[in-house]
Amino acid sequence: MAGRINDDDVKAVRDAVPIDAVVSEYLQLRNAGGGNLKGLCPFHDEKSPSFQVSPGKGLFHCFGCQEGGDTIAFVMKIDHLSFSETVERLAAKAGITLRYEEGGYNPGHQRGERIRLVEAHKVAAEFYIGQLDSPEAEIGRVFLAERGFDQAAAAHFGVGYSPAGWDHLTRYLRGKGFSDKELILSGLSQDGRRGPIDRFRGRLMWPIKDVGGEIVGFGARKLRDDDNGPKYLNTPETPIYKKSQVLYGIDLAKKDIAKVSRAVVVEGYTDVMACHLAGVTTAIATCGTAFGGDHIKILRRLLMDNGSARVIFTFDGDAAGQKAALRAFEDDQKFAAETYIAIAPDGMDPCDLRLAKGDQAVAELVQPRTPLFEFALRQIVKRYDLETPAGRAAALDEAAPVVARIKNIGAQHEVAVQLAGMLGILDTQFVVKRVAQLARWARDRGGKGPAAQQQTPRRGYDAQAAAGAPTGVQAGPALNLRSPAHRTERELLKLALQRPELVSPAFDAYGADEFTAPPYAAVRQCVHDAGGATGAPSDYLATVREAAPNDTVRALVTELAVEAIFAKTVDEAYAGDQLVTVRLRAVDRRIREVQGTLARLGAQGDPERLAAVQNELWVLTQYGQSLRNNGAAAL
Repeated sequence: MAGRINDDDVKAVRDAVPIDAVVSEYLQLRNAGGGNLKGLCPFHDEKSPSFQVSPGKGLFHCFGCQEGGDTIAFVMKIDHLSFSETVERLAAKAGITLRYEEGGYNPGHQRGERIRLVEAHKVAAEFYIGQLDSPEAEIGRVFLAERGFDQAAAAHFGVGYSPAGWDHLTRYLRGKGFSDKELILSGLSQDGRRGPIDRFRGRLMWPIKDVGGEIVGFGARKLRDDDNGPKYLNTPETPIYKKSQVLYGIDLAKKDIAKVSRAVVVEGYTDVMACHLAGVTTAIATCGTAFGGDHIKILRRLLMDNGSARVIFTFDGDAAGQKAALRAFEDDQKFAAETYIAIAPDGMDPCDLRLAKGDQAVAELVQPRTPLFEFALRQIVKRYDLETPAGRAAALDEAAPVVARIKNIGAQHEVAVQLAGMLGILDTQFVVKRVAQLARWARDRGGKGPAAQQQTPRRGYDAQAAAGAPTGVQAGPALNLRSPAHRTERELLKLALQRPELVSPAFDAYGADEFTAPPYAAVRQCVHDAGGATGAPSDYLATVREAAPNDTVRALVTELAVEAIFAKTVDEAYAGDQLVTVRLRAVDRRIREVQGTLARLGAQGDPERLAAVQNELWVLTQYGQSLRNNGAAAL
């Protein structure tokens, strides 16, 4: 059994390692008055700092979760260490040699598991660094040089090389006193047919450090075509390495992140190197996983959630990079900081950009560009055809819940207005009210968003079935096909079925999209498919009914064919009024759509496209005026 650490040595460790120096490795501390410091508690989520450190007393205390204690208690809690492991770790920092009672000092056996695993990684990193100068590692040195990294850069980031043999590192670590069990547990070795073998072979190696600066894992890059493994291979989950809880480069970036309240999130190890060498010393990257909640907790403690804090994501411009950005946006509201996305020209990552255009281009890239919410909305909106009412409505249905998740009401309102502009919806208040309604639903349901609509039978006409579309959940109330809004369309269809000679040939030039109710559009299509209303044969109605896509539409054709026309005098004048009213409404709708397109294009739009849209608007306006002045003669 290991002996107990001498009490005097424990006291010496407490006195030698200032608590504020240790705590500031994990979170940003600011003056709290009275000689105390404050920061965001690392042990629970909070919006305002209730965690205080007293350097004079050597103590910390959180007034939110009631955690407290001295330097040793802090390290034990945050790094999940035992008492002896913590003292040993702090003693190593302070250069204190510990004495053990009941057996004396035996560093090989009396240190805790975490300390041993961290030491194994430290020794492995030194081994890999030494191997980078070997003849075998020429391919690795070429890889680095081709990406603009010289020997000094490799040394600064601790880049090394793992030999291609089966057990070079394993034998080296055994010689340093590490057991096979420790090597497997650390993830540096893995089980082979005849015992442990190296996990990483023939690859460039990047050491991954925790926020305290200790090496807890490695990222390994494939170099040879005969390597059948993945392009990047990371340390597996171990007692000291959880990929969702580490950020590559955080040890180098944390002080500047806290100082300037800004963090730059990139995608890979070489991107971090490129950014730091270009002067962007707040760059960090995830290690083989998506940016998530645990990563946010690390950054929040360093950024301290002040109002000017910024997090800039520099994902690649390809589809995978855009998908990663949208995943990051899912957690956007966990930040108090403003979040942005920066995509380099031609979709280059920071490493490629530095090679092509130099350090200044990388520095300019990470200046805050597009707000992350705006990027997310544009990714949604561009999937829809905004030239059609249906496309704008569908885009709004998907985008509005995204805006509704923004917690700050003022920002939510402003983004809703921007969304209306993106969609070309001139009624800005409609979009604002829609977003506000969704936000209320989310609050009422504990932040879970609007309740799913129930698939309950609906009374009234099934619009989707009538349009020949699959039936399902309906949004909003059932269509009232006898409402004043649809009355003229209904009358025109009754005339086309009962008195086709009064509305032809003008009716046959009407598109189905001129009928705003989907069931009526379906009936209009039936007339078209039956050959039109002009010169209707004796079996005209039977032919129209046969053209119906389903029984629902067929029933509506029958209904309209037998329903009485409202006018006392059914003549060409009455028919002309219905034709003009339906056409004029369609023209007015199209004018609003074109105005929306102009709003989206703005002054910076393509000149030819802008001219074409403006010309269409002029033509439509003139035609609408002619219909109003001349009636059916303008058709």
